[in-house]
Amino acid sequence: MLFDVTRGDLAAVFGEDRIATLPATAFPPAAADTEGARLLRTVGVPTGTLRLGAPDKESGRPALVRDVVDAEDFEGVSQDAGAWPVIGWLLHAHLALDPGSGKVYAFDADEESVRALHTDVSSLVQVTLRFQRLLDAFTFGDDEEAGFERLEREVEAIRQQTSGLDPLPFQDDETVWSVVGEEIAAGQRFTGDSPGARSLYG
Repeated sequence: MLFDVTRGDLAAVFGEDRIATLPATAFPPAAADTEGARLLRTVGVPTGTLRLGAPDKESGRPALVRDVVDAEDFEGVSQDAGAWPVIGWLLHAHLALDPGSGKVYAFDADEESVRALHTDVSSLVQVTLRFQRLLDAFTFGDDEEAGFERLEREVEAIRQQTSGLDPLPFQDDETVWSVVGEEIAAGQRFTGDSPGARSLYG
């Protein structure tokens, strides 16, 4: 694992009721025993910015890439990508786990593009944790302009801390996490019951 992430770390910040996991039965046999599947099963991710995929009610498994996009339309992706489990959604992208490499890929059906988004699932959990914690706790104070400057620094710190171990999430301005970071820095992703939203909108 690139990042040391535990269930206790997430629960200490968000509480048990704000952590989403996938059951062991949610993964096809080829992925069930991988480290990424284990993390999604035992550690999970905080709910909010990232949505984990719900397993199909009949099969008990998540959709596969071939169920949501035509993998042949995407250049530069492994030939077996169609069999990868879709583990969640971020913005407009389906997130899929490659059981072989452990990487998480983002499939954008509208753009017909795919790119490696995380070197492993621990990176996905860590970036989600950091952004969700920022969204939950940040407040602007009396000086809104200074608040936005501080918010931008916080977002940049998450980029830098992540990129030191995993360059993929913020490899350029086009990754979905880069877009999420820009939206957070612009004050667009605070929920109505968060301190940031209350200080912005009253």
